[in-house]
Amino acid sequence: MMKLQKTTLILILLALGIGSFVYFYEIKGATQRKEVKNKEQQIFTFEASDVQSLTVKTKNLAINLERGDKSSKTKWLIKSPTVTPVSDAVMSYLMNTLLKGKVERTLSIPTNQLGEFGLDQPHATINVKLKNQKTHELVLGKSDFNHRFLYAQADPTTKPNGNTNVLLVSTDLENAVNRKLSDWQEPVDNGKTPTPLEKNL
Repeated sequence: MMKLQKTTLILILLALGIGSFVYFYEIKGATQRKEVKNKEQQIFTFEASDVQSLTVKTKNLAINLERGDKSSKTKWLIKSPTVTPVSDAVMSYLMNTLLKGKVERTLSIPTNQLGEFGLDQPHATINVKLKNQKTHELVLGKSDFNHRFLYAQADPTTKPNGNTNVLLVSTDLENAVNRKLSDWQEPVDNGKTPTPLEKNL
C-alpha cells in the first residue's frame, strides 16, 4: 500500500512538472517568441519620434525632409530643393509605411545578382538620420513577378560569404516616395475669400 502511494505521489509530481513546463514553454513562451518574431519582421525597429531627418531619392527627385523646431507649428519641413512645410498626410503615410511595414520574406543572394532585383540602380533610396546621429538606409528595387511586393535592402551589408540580404516589402513604400515636389508640399491656404468673379472662373 505504501509503495502504491509513493508511486502515485511520484506520478502526480511528474505530471505537475510536465504541466508547468508545457505552460511556461508553450503558452507563455509562445507569446514571447511571437513578439520576437514580429520585431524581426519589421523593416526598422526605431520609433517615429527618434527620426530627425530623411532624404528621399527617386529617379525624378531628391528631397531633404527635416523635423521642425518645437517652437514651430510645422512638424516637418522640406529643406531642399526648396524650403517649405511638408504635407502632414504625406509625411504620416511615409512614416507609417517605413516603420510599421513588415518584411514578408528575406532572401540571401550573391551581391553580383542585385541587378536581377533592381537594386543595382534602385527606384528609390530613403536615408534616415536619427536624433542620436545614427543613420539607416532603405533601398527599393523592382517589384516581384506578381507586383505584390518590392525587393528592398535595409542597411545593406555584404556577409563574409559574399551574400547580402534582400527583403520582400509592401509596394506601399513605393507609393509613399514616388511623388512630385508639389505632392510633398503642404497645400497653401491663404485664407483669402474668393471674389464673386473668382468663384465663377
